[in-house]
Amino acid sequence: MRVHGVTEGPLFPDPGSRAERLKRRVRSIGLETLLFVVITVLSPLLIVAAAVVDAVRFATGQRQWMSLRLLAMAWWFLLGEMRAYPTAAAIAVFSRYGSDRRRRWAYALRIRWMAGHVAGLKAIMGLTFEVEGIEESGPGPAVIFMRHASIIDNTLPDALAARAHGMGLRYVIKRELQALGAIDIVARWIPTYLAARDSKDTEADVAAVRKLTENFGPGTREAILIYPEGTRFTKERLAKAKKVIAERQPENAERANRLQHILPPRLGGPIAVLEETAPCDVVFCGHAGFDGLRTVGDIWRGKLVGTTIHVRFQRFPGSHVPAGREDKVAWLYDRWQEVDDWVGGRL
Repeated sequence: MRVHGVTEGPLFPDPGSRAERLKRRVRSIGLETLLFVVITVLSPLLIVAAAVVDAVRFATGQRQWMSLRLLAMAWWFLLGEMRAYPTAAAIAVFSRYGSDRRRRWAYALRIRWMAGHVAGLKAIMGLTFEVEGIEESGPGPAVIFMRHASIIDNTLPDALAARAHGMGLRYVIKRELQALGAIDIVARWIPTYLAARDSKDTEADVAAVRKLTENFGPGTREAILIYPEGTRFTKERLAKAKKVIAERQPENAERANRLQHILPPRLGGPIAVLEETAPCDVVFCGHAGFDGLRTVGDIWRGKLVGTTIHVRFQRFPGSHVPAGREDKVAWLYDRWQEVDDWVGGRL
């Protein structure tokens, strides 16, 4: 995979000390390596044990063979990690921090890493993907607003849009993902803001998102990827979000109340990006099929097997985005409502 049109976007160094960073990476890489070795060496026994469990479950009508599938998924995921680390090491040796080469190679590594995980999911879980508008997902410069519904859908932007266009994605992702060594290392080499899920410092978060737009515009093929909901959708979270908006943003309460299948957008980051990147195009990505998959337990219950995953990218020219902040909010809600309606028609 060759990535084109990379520009000098901002890098976000790890705020912790060198000792803390080293400890975290040794722990994550060591644990993943240990698990990979154990599962590989013990695979004959584990396969037999999983088959026995699935046979018992089969007798009770649970015929998805989930023990074997989850074992295969775990091994495939860890294999992807084992393949990523030597590549990351080679990138570190043969490129300079902050250089165009390192950025391009890091983007390409992440695309292959995510695409590999999706390929494994398709084969192991029997998934079918129906993707609309992939040609509209890129290239950049563009801002991509994507729905967030499960622990799996964060693989889609790179595996679909970035891969189709050889495009680097500047991400806003949750900080918890740095528990994965590959993300922890590579995210520091390309523009990636790792936001704390429980952060109370909204101003600092919005400022960091604004910084993510530096050197972004004509001449780049990159896109900025944001999940406007800020967290995974659940009906409980939707009800809570509507209540909070009614109390704190009454002017948006009616708009939020119309949403049924996705959470209302958190306005700080998305509006900041629209303000800083104008007149870049804006892409909205909705998907259906990963809903309700919040934990491994949800996958264990067989919800994913044989599912058709519907994905739609819809691109709007930057000239369609209004100039004023309130008009931007209304426009964002209108587009988000369209995503909600599309998702509802496929659930």
